[in-house]
Amino acid sequence: MPGNASGLHLDTSASDIVEIAALRGRAPDVARIALERGVQLPALGRAVAAADHLALCVRPERWLILTPPASVGASAAAWQSACVGLGAVLDLSSALSTLEFSGSQAREVLVRSCRIDLDAQAFPVGTACATIMAQVAVILVALGSGLLLLTPASTARHFHEWLLAAARPLGFEPPSQRNDAAASDDAVGCGDKPS
Repeated sequence: MPGNASGLHLDTSASDIVEIAALRGRAPDVARIALERGVQLPALGRAVAAADHLALCVRPERWLILTPPASVGASAAAWQSACVGLGAVLDLSSALSTLEFSGSQAREVLVRSCRIDLDAQAFPVGTACATIMAQVAVILVALGSGLLLLTPASTARHFHEWLLAAARPLGFEPPSQRNDAAASDDAVGCGDKPS
């Protein structure tokens, strides 16, 4: 079956994404509040995955917290009230698109346009970084299941199409192109879940 020979899988997913930026000198207080809420804030360049959230840090004293989608703004509002006077909280759910890329050759595809050493020893599970790929700002996170990529929603379609093109030489075909009869009518857009 085309597409499976490569072992690569690319999915989009929806998440509530909240950024918390600690005010100067208040990072320990923000970390304490987060722990009280069941979230361990990682050190710079790290990510911590739990059953109901992912926390990552790619900028000093700033964290992104990803959770399953809830009612619009609810997650950010809860963090805002918890962090009053300690930090700024932004809802980035609509600002960032989330891609999940996995398979034995996923890192090989990404290294074609990435300045980061993505070898599993240099970029192990639990590592997070911000970089530029295909002329797009990307946050990369190494998870046990593969790689998570966050990119601005405004450039997500371009990045998604670049990723598909970069994976094609390795035998990857998007699910919409696997059905010969339907291939001409299907379009996999960023944000669409392949069927």
